[in-house]
Amino acid sequence: MAQIAYFGPQGTFAEQAARAFAEADGGTHQFVPVRTVPLALAAVRDGSADLACVPVENSVEGAVSATMDALAVDEPLEAIGEILLPIRFSVLVRHGTAAGDVRTVASHPHALAQVTAWLEENLPKAETLATTSTSAAAVGVRNGEYDAAVTAPVAATLYPLRVLATDVADVNDAITRFFLLSRPGKTPPPTGADRTSVVAVCQADRTGVLAEMLTELAMCGINLTRIESRPLKGRLGEYRFFLDLDGHIAEPRVGDALAALHRRADDLRFLGSYPKADRVATTVPAGNTDADFAAARTWLERVRQGLVP
Repeated sequence: MAQIAYFGPQGTFAEQAARAFAEADGGTHQFVPVRTVPLALAAVRDGSADLACVPVENSVEGAVSATMDALAVDEPLEAIGEILLPIRFSVLVRHGTAAGDVRTVASHPHALAQVTAWLEENLPKAETLATTSTSAAAVGVRNGEYDAAVTAPVAATLYPLRVLATDVADVNDAITRFFLLSRPGKTPPPTGADRTSVVAVCQADRTGVLAEMLTELAMCGINLTRIESRPLKGRLGEYRFFLDLDGHIAEPRVGDALAALHRRADDLRFLGSYPKADRVATTVPAGNTDADFAAARTWLERVRQGLVP
């Protein structure tokens, strides 16, 4: 039985994502809620869990910095899957609480940011308060710490609270992307619809180093789907760059591109090659297919051996 640690407590979108991963896998799983993203990753690193499910980015609020920072340091982990989860919220209150009674609304900061307009229109007198997770807010309402909580809809089935509103979101098509992470060595085989993630640290005082790295990707026909920067702790003006690109490390063009990035960067950490959630096949430009790379290698070896190319 595989244990999946997730950013909890029970009733979070991370739990919903973890259960979706498990359903797709078809095996038997045990779900282990932990208080923070770093603790979910630590559970895999120390062997107390087999896998971790954590949020990576949201289409409204951008990257989840806690996940980015935790993946970039300590023992490496490897993403073996991603899932895109549509995000709609419920607002929960204690029984007997009416909308006019709500003076405090609590949730995770990313959740609060996605319902700002709704709160201003429907609960204009309420103060918003940040919690470590959406479910922690529900627990706080249950315990009398807050009047209302913005949560994942599943929380309504787990806590003795009343649904004040549901299907709440300022942006109707908001999506959060989640990673399923394992210890290194479980890279899924290429499917033709894959994504690869890495994190690079570059010399801050070297002119054009980021442009050089992006050029290496372009020369190998790599489509860069995401780039994010995060500051290095305690080193003002120095950054890590998180890159997502179409393709699998097993493909020659991706392997060559990553080798080139390794030469350019001070440090390059492989975060995984895994099937894309949307299963859209990767488009490979002419001259960059596996067959093109194999033909080029054959030509080069013949020239080196003094044979007619």
